[in-house]
Amino acid sequence: MWARPGPAFDQLRGAYLRDAVLVASVTVGAWVLCAVFNVTETLHRLTAPYERYQLDELPSMLLVLGLGLTWFATRRYGEARQEIARRRLAETQLAAALADNRRLAQQYVELQEAERKALARELHDELGQYLNVIKLDAVGLRDDQRASPAAVQQRPAGLDELGLAAAVEHCVQTWRTRLAGVSVGLSISGDFTTLPESVAVTLYRLVQEGMTNIAKHAAARHVTIRLERAERIEVTVADDGVGTAGGVPTRGLGLIGMRERVMALQGELAFASAPGQGFELVARIPVPANIGDGS
Repeated sequence: MWARPGPAFDQLRGAYLRDAVLVASVTVGAWVLCAVFNVTETLHRLTAPYERYQLDELPSMLLVLGLGLTWFATRRYGEARQEIARRRLAETQLAAALADNRRLAQQYVELQEAERKALARELHDELGQYLNVIKLDAVGLRDDQRASPAAVQQRPAGLDELGLAAAVEHCVQTWRTRLAGVSVGLSISGDFTTLPESVAVTLYRLVQEGMTNIAKHAAARHVTIRLERAERIEVTVADDGVGTAGGVPTRGLGLIGMRERVMALQGELAFASAPGQGFELVARIPVPANIGDGS
């Protein structure tokens, strides 16, 4: 596959054309001079005494030499054209390779950033939740001498062991124990046993993050949690606490991480709040196409 000739080839071709015009002009001029001065006849007369040396064959030899030089120049012109085409093809391939390397480098940077974000979310979701629960238990031990210190050592049951519905129920029951005086209602409808792990983990984290924020900021008396699965999956965590100004939190790694998790599943995460009117978190996630509705 030959590359399209470029400026370098055009310059080379122009130089050859100029040389060809010059040679043609000199040849015509020489022919005119020879015709005017009868050069051939003069040479024949001058070389006649030296016939034994075959000097009259010199013009034929020079003609053959000229034709040979013309063939050589033409071949070199073709080779130069092919060399330029090969170089242009190599330059094109090198540019494509450099573009691929830049794209791979960009993808590597993006993967690194994605890994950092994922690690930050996991640290917040796992370690942050446990630290917050430990803090609540420690405050409870301080304020209530009847509380059992062994509660601090209890690790929440995992999603893998219980399944999504049971894990959410266990999580809510744990928060009911720790948030004395707060009424927490839970409603689960639909089958959540056949969901992919990524969807189940996201749903569990939504409930977990919602309850953590309520415990830290809401000062609520009533909390409502709903998990519904029909044509799509919907999770709602609502409280009647102090709420937030503007309705949408702009800071905090937890809710930002939850939004990224939901968006990664082609879902949407919405917030509704007003000062003194509580806070509501609603996530809507489409059911994966390769999973039956199970309802």
